[in-house]
Amino acid sequence: MWCDELDRRGFGSLVIGVAAAPLTARAQTAGRTYRLGSLHQSPRSAPHHVAFYEELARLGFVEGQNLIDDPRGYGLRLDELNTHATELVQTNVDVIICAGDACVRAAQRATTIIPILGAADDMFESGLVRSLARPEGNTTGFSNFGTELDGRRQELLIDAVPGIRRMAALAEADRPSQRRLETLQERARGRGVELSVFRAPNPEDIAGAIDAAKAAGAAAVNVLSSAVLYSNRNIIMDRATALRLPAMYRWPEAVEAGGLIGYGPRLVELYRDIWARQLVKLLRGAKPADLPIEQPTRFELVVNLKAAQAIGHSFPSDLLARADKVIE
Repeated sequence: MWCDELDRRGFGSLVIGVAAAPLTARAQTAGRTYRLGSLHQSPRSAPHHVAFYEELARLGFVEGQNLIDDPRGYGLRLDELNTHATELVQTNVDVIICAGDACVRAAQRATTIIPILGAADDMFESGLVRSLARPEGNTTGFSNFGTELDGRRQELLIDAVPGIRRMAALAEADRPSQRRLETLQERARGRGVELSVFRAPNPEDIAGAIDAAKAAGAAAVNVLSSAVLYSNRNIIMDRATALRLPAMYRWPEAVEAGGLIGYGPRLVELYRDIWARQLVKLLRGAKPADLPIEQPTRFELVVNLKAAQAIGHSFPSDLLARADKVIE
């Protein structure tokens, strides 16, 4: 299914993932300091950002030496994105790095000239690029299969809660698309499960949405792909634990931080192995239009038995046998 989807998006037979084309031979200009502009809703201290800058240093771009990144570009609210993007353009940064649809769109509204290195669930379907193989314009980056994997996570969550009849999906205000949600509901009905969607437009709405899901009879919640929801995953974990509600997360790291179960690529690896390498190419003079959108190739199922014990949940033995990692 994924291969057919990639061909539709214009990727053709191009090889994707961390084994893509090597870095250009050109080295960065000696004595030059490169300026990055950032648009992120997550904090600078997040592990994936730390891994990103560690890899950049290994590749010869060291913060405080030949690389400068404005720390004000982290932990931004949605209503701050457009203003900050405009400020970055005015300071003439070399590249704007941004994660999440809203951040990438803000950067694209601010400039059609400065290279944009973006990360999103689906760079093509969101309309952020014209094609995975030929992005065109000034934007490249990676897609992380977020929306495609929402369905896989739903299936795994149903397997993890035997006999479930009602479940919830926790989503942002306007994502994913109605078509995606209807597909998830159809797939749930195929398993004899009724799926209801609860939206959290802002971080302060998350706990209430989970409460509403529980009150509606949901026996589990699938946390859908969302930069906002991941940035506020501790709120979700705390509320789900208090309500003894099994929850599925999109990143293995969330489970290692206390979540119950998660499936997907590792966020740290995406930033370290794909994004850092793409940025180095741009800083060395590559054009965004010439750098294909990359995607992860490795996915992990992680379950947390300690979190399960806290809510009185037991995983089926066959699901535990399928897990790539079990946290005791």
